[in-house]
Amino acid sequence: MEDLFGSGAASDDESEDSAAAGPLTDAGWMASQRSPLAVRMRPRTLDDVVGQQHLLGHGSPLRQLAAGAEASGPAGPSSVILWGPPGTGKTTLAHVIARGPGRKFVELSAITAGVKDVRRVMDEALTARDLYKKTTVLFLDEIHRFNKAQQDALLPGVENRWVVLVAATTENPSFSVVSPLLSRSLLLTLKPLTDDDISGLLQRAVADARGLAGRVELSEEALEHLVRLSGGDARRALTALEAAAGVAFGDADAVGPEMPATDDGEPGLAGDGAPDAPVLVELRHTERALDAAAVRYDRAGDQHYDVASAFIKSIRGSDVDASLHYLARMLEAGEDPRFVARRIVISAAEDIGMADPTALQTAVAAAQAVQLIGMPEGRIILAEAVVHLATAPKSNAAYMGINKAIADVRAGYGGSIPMHLRDAHYPGAKQLGHGKSYKYAHDEPHGVATQQYPPDDLVGKDYYQPTANGAERDIAARLERLRRIVRGQ
Repeated sequence: MEDLFGSGAASDDESEDSAAAGPLTDAGWMASQRSPLAVRMRPRTLDDVVGQQHLLGHGSPLRQLAAGAEASGPAGPSSVILWGPPGTGKTTLAHVIARGPGRKFVELSAITAGVKDVRRVMDEALTARDLYKKTTVLFLDEIHRFNKAQQDALLPGVENRWVVLVAATTENPSFSVVSPLLSRSLLLTLKPLTDDDISGLLQRAVADARGLAGRVELSEEALEHLVRLSGGDARRALTALEAAAGVAFGDADAVGPEMPATDDGEPGLAGDGAPDAPVLVELRHTERALDAAAVRYDRAGDQHYDVASAFIKSIRGSDVDASLHYLARMLEAGEDPRFVARRIVISAAEDIGMADPTALQTAVAAAQAVQLIGMPEGRIILAEAVVHLATAPKSNAAYMGINKAIADVRAGYGGSIPMHLRDAHYPGAKQLGHGKSYKYAHDEPHGVATQQYPPDDLVGKDYYQPTANGAERDIAARLERLRRIVRGQ
């Protein structure tokens, strides 16, 4: 089978041999740089995996898979779907499982593989099981890119355990994976790595022979900067570290010839005249290597809905600062500002309502202005609307009122329209009694007439119940007087 790790495996082996023999020489260390740092630092065992401890307990499905043919107990290996954000270890876990003894490991990418490739793997797996008593572990990356027909091609092999499927996805499997495949697999959710996880990983990469082998040192400020900009993504953190180290080495080389020579006549390193002294990676190096944090956001996936949900709930909760954060997060990720504006309009009606009737006016004006102005200036308009809504008094009374009215209509309430309210403008309507005894409101004191407006079975039903917040405090008192007059109470 083609080498799963490509050049990364060779680099790991070289690093391992070098570590066993002693400190790396310059030539040996440079040879190990053929693969990215994130590949070289990939764990070999589950005990080396950073984070995801909730999935790696004793006897867990992943432990059983990694144990390979040596796994004990009557239960066979289970197919799993690994769901989590980028950089949380989905591919890493698959590669650790690949090292399990007594099993054949095959890797496919849903980006390039098709039904023909899947069927070929299934045929080979069936042969390996029947002739060589080997179980094939199939790692399928980006499974959400497979269409329904391609996913259906996996079903016979997974159901009959010709293969043990390890699938990885950044999309919610409930939406991106067919139900039959979900029911035949265990769904394991990976969590974003914590700052402590990322910090420990970076420090390990600095010291490990497979990584930077102690040739650099990280300042506290540089470490904090890398952790913050990684966004919980281990791969991004290691990539940024490698880039920052490259910048630091470049600076050291630029001033190297002017350094004082060492006792043996060789030029010094890192500016202190000491041979092979580690190069210090400072904050300025990390800022030059990585000047902006990755915004974790997928306009067609979970992040689109999760961030929008957090945005609306922050406005509803009157946290103006959190509301502006989520607004910035959406805009920086390239979200359509018109989508944001529509959500703001809905929030104004649903969560502020009559407690501040001007909120809806502001929201609608913002939506129209964003279409007129566009980005990036549109962010200022959206921010003004968000601040207005987040700081406004809140009421969902109008929203709840229409929901109650709709519920009654769907339940069959609301009989015939009272005769005096029916249309009486066409010939013959008056002979039917339409409009008879109707009281014209403007002819009554204060413009309010005492008469029945709802159908008979809804008389006295109160749908709108204003709160004591904002403008609704005054509306509540006025509404009480209006209901008494209209109902003749």
